[in-house]
Amino acid sequence: MKKGYLVSCILLMFNNVIWAANRPSLEMASTVKAAVPVQPAATVAAPDPVVRALLVPDRETILGASMSGRLIDLSPRPGEHVSKGQVVAQFDCTEPRARRDMAKAELESARLTHEGKIRLQGLQSAAELEVELAAAAVTKAQAQLGVAKAQLSQCSLAAPFAGRVVKWHAKAFQGVNAGAPLIEIVSDASPRVKVNVPSRWLVWLKPGARFEIDIEETAKRYKARVQQLNGRIDPVSQTIEIEASLIGNASDLLPGMSGTALFDHAP
Repeated sequence: MKKGYLVSCILLMFNNVIWAANRPSLEMASTVKAAVPVQPAATVAAPDPVVRALLVPDRETILGASMSGRLIDLSPRPGEHVSKGQVVAQFDCTEPRARRDMAKAELESARLTHEGKIRLQGLQSAAELEVELAAAAVTKAQAQLGVAKAQLSQCSLAAPFAGRVVKWHAKAFQGVNAGAPLIEIVSDASPRVKVNVPSRWLVWLKPGARFEIDIEETAKRYKARVQQLNGRIDPVSQTIEIEASLIGNASDLLPGMSGTALFDHAP
């Protein structure tokens, strides 16, 4: 028993010696580990989103019927060119033409009556009141003739600007009501560019800034210049709409084409 106890004491002393010998290296390793700073993850700036650009016509309109009636002609066809002032729609104006002729006859009758009253007044056979009433009748007949002519002028519809016909909303020989859409026209001038950009770009994006557009339909790149900024930011998407004009010849572009806007700016 004494021999076993002695062996145990010797083993305990041996372990203490080994632990004491390794303690400095363990403390040094712990110190080194604590001294090594933790490197933060590198912050990568989020890339700017892809900005889409849309070409819109410089001017566009849908001409509506100025009167109720039956169309007798609707031209030119969609895709064809129209000049400013060119007649694009005509109505059957038999009735308005008859009202104009009737108004002309009534005016002529009122004038003859007025002239007769004046002669009778010179012969002291007509009172001053009769002459004034005859003059008023002439004025009324002139106004009625003006109304008839205005109605007759509505029998034809002219293009307000040069451009191309996009769509017919009615057909020839069809009866339509006043205000009904007839024909859609877009200007043949160079289209404008509309782009929605992040609102944070307002720090550097100002009117006059230049950028480029890659149009998908033509596979070409075009230069553009910012003309104006919208007066309101979309609170949901945090974007703002800008309007730009194309620089140089862009005769191969049509409204409705789209592409990607490329801005060159400092991050």
